[in-house]
Amino acid sequence: MHVIAPSILSANFAKLGEEVSAVIASGADWIHFDVMDNHYVPNLTIGPLVCEAIRPCTAAPIDVHLMVKPVDRIVPDFAKAGANIITFHPEASDHVDRTLGLIRDSGCQAGLVFNPATPLTYMDYVMDKLDVVLLMSVNPGFGGQKFIPGTLDKLREARAKIDAYTARTGRSIRLEIDGGVKVDNIAEIARAGADAFVAGSAVYGAGKDSDRNRYDSVIAALRAELAKA
Repeated sequence: MHVIAPSILSANFAKLGEEVSAVIASGADWIHFDVMDNHYVPNLTIGPLVCEAIRPCTAAPIDVHLMVKPVDRIVPDFAKAGANIITFHPEASDHVDRTLGLIRDSGCQAGLVFNPATPLTYMDYVMDKLDVVLLMSVNPGFGGQKFIPGTLDKLREARAKIDAYTARTGRSIRLEIDGGVKVDNIAEIARAGADAFVAGSAVYGAGKDSDRNRYDSVIAALRAELAKA
């Protein structure tokens, strides 16, 4: 099943609870929650208190992407705040296996995030602790960037690794993509192997007052393109 995960980084923060409820009512699957610390990435966004505040607004999974360094200190706070999935960048952890274990011991699904220039070899030794692999198709830090085409080959490589692991163990791992995903390219990205899609400005920038839930048209358009993949 393809998962659509709108990023609230592009939402209207003055009415964030409404924005979260609206995209889920329009047919989205997850809420993507971008956490930036102005240290690992050159931007500062939101923390556990905001996650806790939006948790009552939806029963959908909250997919927390930690762009912070160091990462271990903040993991339990997000788990307590209602996160379902927590992903982090291997460069932000001194012990990747330990951080993945911490996330899972906190009751969440765990994942690694790979920047455009980060090699996938980090995942080879921790597949048993991965629930999600997230590939960045832009450099992290800001919304609204253009998709980096070279990510398609990296997606194919990650998909091959995951499929081989699943064939060997029977355990599935989500392959998520984040950055520059839109109606025009989502089918091509899906064909390269992604099965979860983060879309920020492409969703929240396309809201229509004429839609019952404001985002019905754009979520439907993304679904229609995915059906072609």
